[in-house]
Amino acid sequence: MNYYEKELNIIEKSNRLRQRKIFDKNLIDLASNDYLGLSVKKNLLKKTYKRLKKEKSFSPKSSMLVNGYSKIHQKFEMKLCKLNKFESGITVGSGFLANIALIESLIRTKDVLFIDEEYHASGMLATKLVQGEVVVFKHNDTEDLKNKLDSLSYTPNRIIIAIEGVYSMAGDVAPKEFNDIATTYNAILLVDEAHSSGVIGKNLLGWFDYHDIQPQANHIKMGTLGKAYGSYGAYILSSHNIISFLENRAKSIIYTTAPSLFDIALAYTNLKYLQKHKKKIKQKIQRNQKIVKKYLDIDAKSLIVPIEIGDNKKVIDIQKKLIEKGYLVGAIRQPTVKKAIIRMIIKLDIKKKDLKEVVRYLKN
Repeated sequence: MNYYEKELNIIEKSNRLRQRKIFDKNLIDLASNDYLGLSVKKNLLKKTYKRLKKEKSFSPKSSMLVNGYSKIHQKFEMKLCKLNKFESGITVGSGFLANIALIESLIRTKDVLFIDEEYHASGMLATKLVQGEVVVFKHNDTEDLKNKLDSLSYTPNRIIIAIEGVYSMAGDVAPKEFNDIATTYNAILLVDEAHSSGVIGKNLLGWFDYHDIQPQANHIKMGTLGKAYGSYGAYILSSHNIISFLENRAKSIIYTTAPSLFDIALAYTNLKYLQKHKKKIKQKIQRNQKIVKKYLDIDAKSLIVPIEIGDNKKVIDIQKKLIEKGYLVGAIRQPTVKKAIIRMIIKLDIKKKDLKEVVRYLKN
């Protein structure tokens, strides 16, 4: 028996073995991050295809720093900057690559990064690559962050604070006080908005919008396109200087092919749709949150509803039973979470009666 086989056996015995599966397409999806249900809107797909047909080439062909940068990328970046009120922006191949780009490149010698303990795995991986110091603070704990800032034994060149707008497993929102702390300590505030953009805020623009924070020179917003925006890829918004620095220092931007033209064009189409229909979308979000509150007594702040089960075998059994009823939810286990949870996404393309049936089952 080889080494990897032994390791796999251990994982399987603890009910933590993960595998790729092609689920029945007729299952009602309450597991994916397609929060607004845009991935099933064929009219948006057709609009994007029509737009892309006008281009001379359909792939980016090279790095953005060679000749892979196109008007499609530029137009989308400008739209994001205008809506979110940031100076400059850049599209990236994925959220994973965006976090690697930001953290690996921005934290230089004599800089200190303070990062939430539940920050995404891509950010945690990137901390292994930084030249400066890394300090992990307790999840969403502003007091712990302040104590750790005050405990620094030297004056760093730069302080960077990394948080998420909405956390992917718990669905909780980062407090506004993080922005106040960044201002007080003259720190750069990096907000991963993968799960908040398109879901929270007055204009559905995410964490800064939710807390009514006007973007400043010390703010960085990173968001993904594979969730609420119903496509694939990511973007980074910040000051002109920071975006230019990324163009010159971020390895996962410089040394990789530019983001897919189709994916960026689709995200642009979907973003316009979202902004045009934001009032109706917000009403649906609130409707689904009220159903969860009524039946499960969970005050959901986003479209992520975690239900702690604490038993790996049990979460798999619950998932299987719901699949038999025609519904798919996430059975999330270690190492993604400390204790096993059912992760239900109250997506907007779910019918009211179906959502009620699932939450009633989970309640029992």
